[in-house]
Amino acid sequence: MTALAGPMADAFWATSLRRWNTVCWVLFAAMAVGLVAIDRPGGSKYAALALLGSVVLCYAALDRFPDNPVVRPHVYLSVLVLALGGLAYLRGNYAALFMVTLPHYWMFGRTPRVSMGFLGLATAGTLTGSVLRQGSWTVQFFSETLVSTVIVVAVGVLIGLWAHSVVAQSTERAELIVELERTQAELSEAHQRQGAADERERMAREIHDTLAQGFASIIVLAEAARAGIEGDPARSAQQLRSIESTARENLAEARELVGSGAQGGQAAAGSVAGTLRRTLDRFAEDTGLAVDADLADLDCDQQSRIALLRCTQESLANVRKHARASTVGVVLARQQYGVELEITDDGTGFVVDESTGFGLDGMRKRLAELGGRLTVTSSVGDGTRVLAVIPVADTEGTESTEGTEAAESAAGTESGATA
Repeated sequence: MTALAGPMADAFWATSLRRWNTVCWVLFAAMAVGLVAIDRPGGSKYAALALLGSVVLCYAALDRFPDNPVVRPHVYLSVLVLALGGLAYLRGNYAALFMVTLPHYWMFGRTPRVSMGFLGLATAGTLTGSVLRQGSWTVQFFSETLVSTVIVVAVGVLIGLWAHSVVAQSTERAELIVELERTQAELSEAHQRQGAADERERMAREIHDTLAQGFASIIVLAEAARAGIEGDPARSAQQLRSIESTARENLAEARELVGSGAQGGQAAAGSVAGTLRRTLDRFAEDTGLAVDADLADLDCDQQSRIALLRCTQESLANVRKHARASTVGVVLARQQYGVELEITDDGTGFVVDESTGFGLDGMRKRLAELGGRLTVTSSVGDGTRVLAVIPVADTEGTESTEGTEAAESAAGTESGATA
């Protein structure tokens, strides 16, 4: 078959073969009947029947058994070339067979060059047979046989090249469609993998900011209660109650994570100020540290409330574990550029660039998802300042970008790490 491949080429050639098969078999039968019934017996008649029979047998074998190892397309075309030349020499009536089998050179040629090569051989063979039959280069040969043959061959070449180009373009488009479908499938799979990775990261962040912090608080309270159970039993009893309360909250958080896909629906229920106030009261009760809070009564969306709560919880957890502070300050305010949450402590501080914990990075990513930013300013011995900014819509429902740029410029003048 032709060198073209693909669904479009296969369909084209299959349809063409079915149509021409009928024409070819009718022609073969008509020629055989004509040779048997009309021509007188003789050597040329039997030779013509033998040539026609060889073409019919090869074509039938290729048609019925296309994958047979004996009669391949080039074998059939070679037999056809010889048969046309022989019929032109023996009988002179090759025109019908030549015209009907003309598409076979394009159907069975591997490439356009091969197809045109066999077609050229067939043309030369038939013309040579005609000359030998007439015995000389007559005027009739040039005016009738040569001219008609050249016209038929030229038309056949043009039609064949056109059909080949159409099928080539169709095949190229089909291959492009297959490639696009494969690319879309790969992109879809990549998006699914990225979505799963994002979901795992989000779940890890929620677990770190809720359950892990709760368990850390339980451990600290349990150690303190055990240490003071003899010297200050009342204090230990209070710490045990805090352990119980924290454990219940952790259980509720776990159920919320499982039930809502880490959306934190109950964690930030109510106003932002009220939620943060309850968190700060629990922190002061558990640690005994002084907490100075200035919390504005703000109204913001659910995701912003959750982000502000998680930033507060993470910052307080860091104060509890690392700062050795005596006072913690928390300011929640509405600025022109959005909501601003500032948490400070008078603890030991740290080198921001050397921080490798998951908590700060989790806060940065959480705020970045909302278009916000986190600025951490600290140095050894000077305490720590954490500033979280979340842009919000203005009264017309559009985001205030000028104020955000001003806040970023102001934050950039301070030493620290900015996300």
